[in-house]
Amino acid sequence: MRISTTSCLCPFLVCLCFIQRCSGASHHVPTKVPSKNQTKLANGETEVHHRPKRGWIWNQFFVLEEHMGPDAQYVGKLHSNSDKGDGSVRYILSGEGAGTIFIIDEVTGDIHATKSLDRERKTHYVLHAQALDRNTEEALEPKSEFIIKVQDINDNAPKFPDGPFVASVPEMSEVGTSVLQVTATDADDPTYGNSARIVYSILQGQPYFSVDPKTGIIRTALANMDREAREHYTVVIQAKDMAGQVGGLSGSTTINITLTDVNDNPPKFPQKNYQLYVPESAQVGKPVGKIKANDEDLGVNADIRYSIINSEGANMFSISAERDTREGIISLKKPLNFERKKTYTLNIEGVNTHVDPRFSYLGSFKDTATLKITVGDVDEAPVFSMDYYIMDVYENSPSGTEVGAVTARDPDSRNSHVRYFLDRKEEGINYFRVDEYSGVIYTTLPLDREDMPWHNITVMASEVDNPSLLSHVPVTVQVLDVNDNPPEIATDEEVIVCESSRPGQVIQTVTAVDKDDFANGQRFSFALPSQLPVNPNFTLKDNEDSTASIIARRRRFNHLTQELYELPIVVWDGGEPSLSGTSTLTLRVCPCQRHGRIRMCQGEAFLSSAGLSTGALIAILLCIVILLAIVVLFITLRRSKKEPLIISEEDIRENVVTYDDEGGGEEDTEAFDIIALRNPAAAEELKFRRDIRPEGRKHCGPPRIHRSPAVELDEVDVHEFIKQKLVEADMDTSVPPYDSLQTYAYEGQGSPTGSISPLDSPGTHSEQDFNYLDDWGPQFQKLAELYGDPESDVTT
Repeated sequence: MRISTTSCLCPFLVCLCFIQRCSGASHHVPTKVPSKNQTKLANGETEVHHRPKRGWIWNQFFVLEEHMGPDAQYVGKLHSNSDKGDGSVRYILSGEGAGTIFIIDEVTGDIHATKSLDRERKTHYVLHAQALDRNTEEALEPKSEFIIKVQDINDNAPKFPDGPFVASVPEMSEVGTSVLQVTATDADDPTYGNSARIVYSILQGQPYFSVDPKTGIIRTALANMDREAREHYTVVIQAKDMAGQVGGLSGSTTINITLTDVNDNPPKFPQKNYQLYVPESAQVGKPVGKIKANDEDLGVNADIRYSIINSEGANMFSISAERDTREGIISLKKPLNFERKKTYTLNIEGVNTHVDPRFSYLGSFKDTATLKITVGDVDEAPVFSMDYYIMDVYENSPSGTEVGAVTARDPDSRNSHVRYFLDRKEEGINYFRVDEYSGVIYTTLPLDREDMPWHNITVMASEVDNPSLLSHVPVTVQVLDVNDNPPEIATDEEVIVCESSRPGQVIQTVTAVDKDDFANGQRFSFALPSQLPVNPNFTLKDNEDSTASIIARRRRFNHLTQELYELPIVVWDGGEPSLSGTSTLTLRVCPCQRHGRIRMCQGEAFLSSAGLSTGALIAILLCIVILLAIVVLFITLRRSKKEPLIISEEDIRENVVTYDDEGGGEEDTEAFDIIALRNPAAAEELKFRRDIRPEGRKHCGPPRIHRSPAVELDEVDVHEFIKQKLVEADMDTSVPPYDSLQTYAYEGQGSPTGSISPLDSPGTHSEQDFNYLDDWGPQFQKLAELYGDPESDVTT
């Protein structure tokens, strides 16, 4: 089958059609290859058709876009070698746009485009053609693929997708300075003709700016453009296709260009001479006037630094630039005095702070002006001779004591009289008063340095002629010290004394404190009260360095015998006159830890070493209480279920009673004292509990043996004696609540020499010396206390 084109709408297509038709017979004849046929495309490629006999003769079709004619646009013609022109061949078209955009005459094979096409939407269409036998509907040729290309025409104008634009360029820029580059786009085919070839031109903005016709770069075209003369420019740029030829399409955009500021203008004062009136009452540091130099530039280029360049004005006034208004603020550095100087002349200079060296040829970027200040006379408040006063007075001075004096005068020429008074707005007690005529300050109450060493008051002064004008001055009064406080011992805590302390051992070193000043309280002396008898337990040593040492005078203290001791100490200070005070220290006897290095009681030591917090101690105590409650409950339940004392009636033995009661041990002698039965004489003498140690012994010297004297007693009835003891046992609440059998062996009496039994001796004393137990270490400390020197039990 052969595909041909009968309409050529341009010279190129005419030539293509002519060549195509002249060479169709020879160039498009299929090559006979067993089971294969190759067809060469217009672009040089080769398409292989698998067919048994003969192949298509084909080519590309071209159709113009935007066809607006009333008839369908002819595209081309399909023709098969099997077509004899008798109408037996039917042509079928399929693929993109077949039947809608492109239709085919089934008999002739002519292809037409029924719709207007847009190359910018779709550049080509791929279709398939097939020739069938009209009678049998058998394929005379296999399907063949061909392409219909949409040919471009210049139907799209250039566009600026990012416009309009905003740009800036510094003023005074050189010619040719780049401002901005604009780019236009064209939707036409850039590979075919000049439809998409764009040329740029400037429509508005000359002679200030120009544009490169190829790149679209906008540049300055005029030198020394001044922002102060004109700041904004509007430039219109046109983009035209067809290389700018007649008939081409065009588009335009607007660029708003702003000239940015540079420092090309110096500051200028509007006038050269200024005048200013300032009253002499103006406050130092406060503004008294302002001056301004104008600068046509903007931002930092218009910043100005002001200064006073003559010494007369610089000594009395200062000037600084206000940031927002760029004004020079003039302030007063020293007080003005109309009576001394009535006028001042200030030479003020304004200079740009940011100078551009490129414009130094324009001259100096500064300007000067003269300001004349006239001082006005006003009625001024009194002036004190000093800015502040410091005075002193001794404490305890009587009321009316003179402290010091303040003086003030009227600075005006008429020199009015001045009156003084205190500022009563100050809180607190008024300890002072001031004489309104002389300015002398007196005390109104005795002062105490230890209560308040310094007093701050404010004295005010006013003129008699104009009381509304007031001046103030601060006065500080120091209270000087006198020795009026006795010294005291520095600590109120108890002093710990180890039980193992030896004579001469330092118990603790104490210091003293004094509320008086350091000059009177830096030196202290210590001693024991002279009116008291000599202390047998402790003594005091003055170390002559304002400290004293408490020293033990005897060995071994026992906290069971006496736990607390009181030691009065007299302290003298080094003042004039010297004062003394007596402080009483409490000394607590405690068993110390090993080697006596840490002086604290065992209970305190345990808590301290454990490092337990209050919460932990409470938790431990709570646990102990719970455990005790459990134990008590257990014992109560056990006693409620206790079996009878006599297990069996047959288990009664002579003088034996079985009961479930544990004795108190070796020291339990409360049940009965057998001495009372065996020796009634001794019973009358022994009335104390033998399991309790006596509090003290009333004798001194070597121990002696105590023997019972022979006492003549009346005849004693043993039966009555035992009965009496039985009644006592029944009434005694400390014995078990049940009956018990007790065996008494009565020794009797009558021997003139008394009893030789040791049971009747209330106590004996050994003459053996047990002092060597002190050297055996802390393990034998308790034993050493029991057999120690009886002198250790002597107390005061």
